Amino acid sequence: MKTKYSPKTVSVSDPTFYLQRGNGIPSATNAAALLMLAVSLTACGGKGPEVEHQQAEQQAEQQAEQRHQEASQRQAEMRDAAKVEMARIAAPMQMSSNGAVMGMSIAPMPRDYVAIPLAQNKFEQQVQNGIMVAGEIPVSTFSIDVDTGSYATLRRMLREGRLPEKGTVRVEEMLNYFAYDYPLPAKNSAPFSVTTELAPSPYNDDMMLLRIGLKGYDLPKSQLGASNLVFLLDVSGSMASADKLPLLQTALKLLTAQLSAQDRVSIVVYAGAAGVVLDGASGNDTQTLTYALEQLSAGGSTNGGQGITQAYQLAKKHFIPNGINRVILATDGDFNVGVTDFDDLIALIEKEKDHGIGLTTLGFGLGNYNDQLMEQLADKGNGNYAYIDTLNEARKVLVDELSSTLFTIAKDVKVQVEFNPALVSEYRLIGYENRALAREDFNNDKVDAGEIGAGHTVTALYELRYVEAGNRMNDKLRYGVDAQTGKEKYSREEIAFLKLRYKLPAQTQSQLLSYPIRLDQSVKQLEQASDDFRFAAAVAGLGLLLNGSHYLHQFDYTKLSLLARSALGDDPFGYRHEFVQLMETAAAIEQSNQLPINKTFDGSDKPFPPQDKLHGEPMRDKSNPRNERLQ
Repeated sequence: MKTKYSPKTVSVSDPTFYLQRGNGIPSATNAAALLMLAVSLTACGGKGPEVEHQQAEQQAEQQAEQRHQEASQRQAEMRDAAKVEMARIAAPMQMSSNGAVMGMSIAPMPRDYVAIPLAQNKFEQQVQNGIMVAGEIPVSTFSIDVDTGSYATLRRMLREGRLPEKGTVRVEEMLNYFAYDYPLPAKNSAPFSVTTELAPSPYNDDMMLLRIGLKGYDLPKSQLGASNLVFLLDVSGSMASADKLPLLQTALKLLTAQLSAQDRVSIVVYAGAAGVVLDGASGNDTQTLTYALEQLSAGGSTNGGQGITQAYQLAKKHFIPNGINRVILATDGDFNVGVTDFDDLIALIEKEKDHGIGLTTLGFGLGNYNDQLMEQLADKGNGNYAYIDTLNEARKVLVDELSSTLFTIAKDVKVQVEFNPALVSEYRLIGYENRALAREDFNNDKVDAGEIGAGHTVTALYELRYVEAGNRMNDKLRYGVDAQTGKEKYSREEIAFLKLRYKLPAQTQSQLLSYPIRLDQSVKQLEQASDDFRFAAAVAGLGLLLNGSHYLHQFDYTKLSLLARSALGDDPFGYRHEFVQLMETAAAIEQSNQLPINKTFDGSDKPFPPQDKLHGEPMRDKSNPRNERLQ
């Protein structure tokens, strides 16, 4: 039972009212007053014992009230501490801007791995490739791409419980994140093999899906040769969070553990100014490399332009002929002071690329992340772009795929497909929007294109419609040669003709590969296609759904789930199973975004906000509407 305490007024008849501090000893002035008061009270019949009783009762009540206040204060402090702890625990479960619950994580994340508004990041929107009429534009040309950054950034966003902005997912980077069971190239042949597969499209009932796959020859780490690596590291204030510089330090420790005495490592850091931390240290000097990385700390603004200049100077200083010479840029992409002109950066990177020094970019964190810049710098530097969101991803890129990351086996690789208008009425390339080339660029060796690293796989998908299928998206032309009355010049056995051009790393003249794609190599049902084919279709399908593609007419998250789960195949590292979890998360967020919100509220007979129930009011049992006493 809670005791109610009332304030009590001290009577002036209480002698203690005049006592001063100091163990209750009265002062000389107050002593006389007390004497006069006592005489007065005695003369008036004052009740000395009653005064003493009132004094004792007052002291007891004051002590009880003080204990009550102290207990209340302790309870309030405990409540505040509990609120702080609950806020810390619930931080990953905040609500995102689109109303979805954050914290639907698939793997452990750093404690301060928090969601950042997407508006603060820079992701370029791509205009998706349209449907081409084979009779008008039969040739499609593009550069290959081995980047994977778009998939990894997508993974982080989904783990935070939100979807990327439509049009910002690069589908080709999702496709090329995964390894496929393409055959290795034969010895003494091209540095990569070429595989094609044709089956019904899962996206539209009356269309086919063509998969083109490239597989570079593999090279064990022991045969990579000497490496001259320059780590260009962003240590500006924006890199302070645990998912940036601390993760970067751990990731590079994994990389340096793979090196040997023949390798050289330099470290350049940049913030408000750039500086050299290591100048050509031996790759097997683990103690020096580890100490240099552990001493890094974040602070200041970002002068990336100055840092890149110093990094290339060190790369030239320790250049290894016929070896691997590469600058590895690790940053959140926030170039905000200094020489930051994009054209100047590109010119510098392209000049050094021609001198045999490549550039790989590793992205970290979100908040002020410049995905577009990271992708384009790696493209111009004959390197690849990866986004490191977890330590597992660092191991994948810098340990498991080290040969692919560092060692280039073919450069300026271009793909050109000529479709046969006699059999194919329409087609469209899925992804590779910012890798498109003009038809004449295919034979022009001065036009830059993408590179393939040792063991890399490259996948491209075309969706196409046969002439006999009808239901064309484009109307037939009124004018032109009637193929039925004119002389037949089209093959009835080939749907397309595939050509590729590439240069060996030390060469300037390209070499040509060509392959016919035959009609009879297709299968009747999608289920008859390989696991790799169906899984690639599922990966591209998720990218198309997230980008809001308007070319999907018979495809949704339900069909995507069935397709992906049926094609997991051999998955030794669990990347395909992780994709399924991400896919289900994306579907759940998409569904939650579509739920109607009832914004009407009838508060005519209810207080708003609701009033707390009084402590003394009994709790009503809904099963006992009359609130009868329960026996």
